[in-house]
Amino acid sequence: MDGPHGAQRQSDAAARRDRASLADRYRRIRAATTDLARDLTPEDAQIQSMPDASPAKWHLAHTAWFFETFLLQPFAADYAPFDPAFGYLFNSYYEAVGPRHARPQRGLVTRPSLEQVKAYRAHVDAAMAALFEGASDDAWAQAEPLIALGLHHEQQHQELILMDIKHAFSCNPTEPAFRARSVDAAGAPAAPGWIAFDGGLRRIGHEGEAFAFDNEGPRHKVWLEPFRLADRPATAGDYAAFIADGGYRRPELWLSDGWGAVQRNAWAAPLYWSAEAEGGWSVFTLSGRRPVDPAEPVCHLSFYEADAFARWSGARLPTEAEWEVAAESAIAEDGFVEDGRLHPAPAGAAGGAGPRQMFGQVWEWTASAYLPYPGFKPAEGAVGEYNGKFMSGQMVLRGGACVTPRDHVRASYRNFFPPEARWAFSGVRLARDA
Repeated sequence: MDGPHGAQRQSDAAARRDRASLADRYRRIRAATTDLARDLTPEDAQIQSMPDASPAKWHLAHTAWFFETFLLQPFAADYAPFDPAFGYLFNSYYEAVGPRHARPQRGLVTRPSLEQVKAYRAHVDAAMAALFEGASDDAWAQAEPLIALGLHHEQQHQELILMDIKHAFSCNPTEPAFRARSVDAAGAPAAPGWIAFDGGLRRIGHEGEAFAFDNEGPRHKVWLEPFRLADRPATAGDYAAFIADGGYRRPELWLSDGWGAVQRNAWAAPLYWSAEAEGGWSVFTLSGRRPVDPAEPVCHLSFYEADAFARWSGARLPTEAEWEVAAESAIAEDGFVEDGRLHPAPAGAAGGAGPRQMFGQVWEWTASAYLPYPGFKPAEGAVGEYNGKFMSGQMVLRGGACVTPRDHVRASYRNFFPPEARWAFSGVRLARDA
């Protein structure tokens, strides 16, 4: 028998494997971020097309800043910051860390250059590699959950890079492609269906040892009345019918704030759609402009548009509790950033009894305001500012999108945006009372 010393050796070996596995994940995710920016010119990486967006260069720097600020400075002995000014330039919203450059003015920061930012990332990566190798057990116990948070934070910024550069390129009169790809043949719209779910006392929220953001818990009980959920997201063809029926000209379909947004912004179609001379619609994508495929999920809707479309359809938006309960019977299909399409794909024919495309393709607006779960407590320290302080004036989206990393989403994931926001890859799935 090995005895206690043998058990300790096995435990030490397992700890080394866990540390090596996380180090490998760190390298893969950081490399994926770099790959997203590989074709961007310095001019591309500098542009900020609206206050809510950020330059790609800023995203590249900010994600390095996160590891430097929350991992290297506290846990890496003798770590020397790459440039002390970067703490001010690339802090996002962490008040506890110190002052920061105003978000709407990030595009004015022409220096450091893109090459300097890449050197900053390399500097941080080298120091993180040393931390993975040399951190004491006590330091590692504190650092490990922060590294996991930092990697999921980086994956969020991978999605933001694509969201923000798409908006920037759409503002260019030539509408350049971020990444060329062959044009997919238009599909036939899948016939919609409805799936019934029983009501009763259910539990939602994250539980277990796997990673989750703090806003995904605590797991708690909710009461649901019986409901039905559409078996697929609403399609571009569905939404074109809403437009053709005067959807943007009928105030009775809209929440008051939503109708104000329609008038204020002159909305007449989803973001990136244009009416073509022959009567159809085209859409700007990350691979350029092309005709709208009526079978693909409609994308780039605000919450107000999703809600008005649901009302026009004789339906409603699901609550986030309904969505999560329904997602328990869903499977993760294709439709993530790794697939390379970078645009929602048609659902195709029904493939079983469960809902389709609940993970990937488009984030789905829910009827739920972004609020804390019962018993929610933000994490201690500066990272406690990550989610909790935004629990006001936002609506919850669920499921992930075609620009979301596959291993970043789960049924309990709570994304959130202001109700007027449209530049996220956001769509809609209808619900009805049973």
